[in-house]
Amino acid sequence: MNVNFIMMIVALLAGSVGSVLLASLVLLLKGKYLQKVSEYLMYLAGGTLLGAAFLGMIPNAAAQLNVTNALRIVLVGIVFFFLLEKIILWRICVNQNCERHNHAAVPMILIGDAFHNAIDGIVIASAFLTSPELGFFVTLSVVMHEIPQELADFGILIYSGMSRGKALLYNALSGSSAIVVGVLTWFFLHEMSHLVPYVLAFSASSFLYIAMAELIPEMHKKTKALESIIQLLLIVAGILIIFLIKHSH
Repeated sequence: MNVNFIMMIVALLAGSVGSVLLASLVLLLKGKYLQKVSEYLMYLAGGTLLGAAFLGMIPNAAAQLNVTNALRIVLVGIVFFFLLEKIILWRICVNQNCERHNHAAVPMILIGDAFHNAIDGIVIASAFLTSPELGFFVTLSVVMHEIPQELADFGILIYSGMSRGKALLYNALSGSSAIVVGVLTWFFLHEMSHLVPYVLAFSASSFLYIAMAELIPEMHKKTKALESIIQLLLIVAGILIIFLIKHSH
């Protein structure tokens, strides 16, 4: 069996179900510690996502296409993910003021997570089809941004009356979509390798969208000088992690 395929399967498990399990361990912490760890992971994830997109995925796509075409695909992808979030995942109106109630949000969270994890599966599979090195730090970026997301999902599901066990089971099931779609992507793109750079560029746009439309605005809610310094240091640390991994091979 192809070694890269086995590595990809391990990466898909780590990026999906593994992230859910790691998040569930953090839930054992007390409230204030859980909140702080989740915030720090979010800050670090902002850096790893930016690093993976700009230091790995976009350069690899540009090397196989050209810079202009790669950036065009990234731009289209950002607009696509904006529309996807706006229309399908997170902006479903359940009352006159378009505010989401927690109980109504639960099925959308699970469906949205399943779709998001499916995209992660495509990202990881296409990265491993390019190189194990790229696959490794793309997987790291996925894990780093998935753990805070899973923590937030756990909070909403439990607040909505779901038991911790059931919340863990449902989150794991939605996360498993990454494995199914990732394996399908491997076999589909393996036969059509010329699509890999396009998928990489499009996948990079999802990383950029999450970092710049979701994580960074969340960080700006904290305005104290010390918190801002911590945010900057962890973002830079995340970028540095990706840089070091890329240049250690």
